[in-house]
Amino acid sequence: MKEKNKVLKYCPIFILALILFSSNIYAKTDPTLVNKLNTALKEIQSYLVKLSTPAAGVAIAAGALIRKFSFGDEEKMRIGKKVIINAIFCYGVILSLNLIIKFIETILK
Repeated sequence: MKEKNKVLKYCPIFILALILFSSNIYAKTDPTLVNKLNTALKEIQSYLVKLSTPAAGVAIAAGALIRKFSFGDEEKMRIGKKVIINAIFCYGVILSLNLIIKFIETILK
């Protein structure tokens, strides 16, 4: 079960790397395709930021409510804390997506 979660966790990173690798391959043959890919990546990034902002807020609120209504149960307190930390981490990754894309582009060049 944990292996399946790892695959789902890293799947978007692999898809992003695949897109960037393919844009580097076609850069020498068809520059319009590269421009289309870059435009698509920027649109996906702006959509992810718009979607993830309220989702992160809901996840943080859900984690806080889990902790609030745990009534001293250590397991529920731990789960609530984990939800809050993961929501903040994922939102930070999405906000820094532009830096990650630039870093991968510099590695590929």
